[in-house]
Parts: sequence; C-alpha cells; structure tokens
Amino acid sequence: MSATPDKTYTVLFLCEHNSGRSIMAECLLRRWSNGRFAAHSAGSRPSGAVSPYTLRILQSFNHKTDGLHSKSWDVYTGPDAPAFDFVFTLCDTIAAASCPEWPGRPMTAHWGIEDPSATDGGEERILKAYRRAYVELESRIKIFSSLRVTALDRLGLQSRLNQIGSHRAERDELVQAGAFG
Repeated sequence: MSATPDKTYTVLFLCEHNSGRSIMAECLLRRWSNGRFAAHSAGSRPSGAVSPYTLRILQSFNHKTDGLHSKSWDVYTGPDAPAFDFVFTLCDTIAAASCPEWPGRPMTAHWGIEDPSATDGGEERILKAYRRAYVELESRIKIFSSLRVTALDRLGLQSRLNQIGSHRAERDELVQAGAFG
C-alpha cells in the first residue's frame, strides 16, 4: 500500500443491520486512531436504528453518540462515496455475502464478532453480550490503529489484518480475566 506518513486512511466497518458491532467499531476507531483513520459503518440490511444496548454501552465508555445512525452500504457505493483503504466485515452473514465494489480498491478482512443482539435472556445478560463485543472490538482496533501502515507492504499488511481478526485466544483470556463483567 503506497502511503505517506500524513495520510488519513478511510475505513468501513460492515454488519448486516448496522445497529451494534459496526457502530461500536466506528466509534472505537475514532477514539483510538489519533486522526489517522476516518471511520464509517454500514449494513447490507440496515435496521434503521442503532440498538439502545449499543448506545448504552458506548455512553458507559464515554463515547459521543450524537449523529449515530443505521445506514445502508449503498450510501458508500455511489459516485460521491469516499475511496476506502480498508473494509472490515464483522459478522459472518456479510463475510459470506457478495459485497459491492468499494471505491478505492480497499484491503479487506473478516473480524467476526459474535452478534450480541442474538443473546437470549434478561437485560443484564444482553448488556454483558454487548460489553463483550465492545471489548473484543476495542482490542482489535487498538492493534489495528497502532499498525505502521506505511512500513508494511501490501502482503504483509493483509497478513496482519487477517491475524487481528482471528484472535480467539485473546478473547478467551479476556473472558477468564472477567473483562466482560
């Protein structure tokens, strides 16, 4: 990937409904990127609203939630769409789907995160699932945002992106340490 040290990289996070994981990832990258990345999120079948659980988790970690909304990936396929450097799928449904051609020939990777909205049970159990998704995403995004993108060739960078998405052992360590409440 040819780049300059001052370049701002444009990133798109995708989930089917764009109401939970992709919204959290967008907020997290904004927090941890120190302005190096412009974060966006979208869904193939947007729900039309951000999950209230997502909003609660984001607010509990002091994220600004004004202006967050669920939107279709079609927003990012037109002539006015930004050219993306990276596109990450966060749910298996999207990873298996036929995605649009994204402007900019972005690097892609699948960072599968369990869907917290599929959790059954009471409110505390559901919040715990959303908190777990948040912590997993935060861990991956911290690693990603610390990459020296300009120091890696395209193949090396793709390998690193794939490794970040496959950190299951890291999740198990976090569960054992009680990081999810």
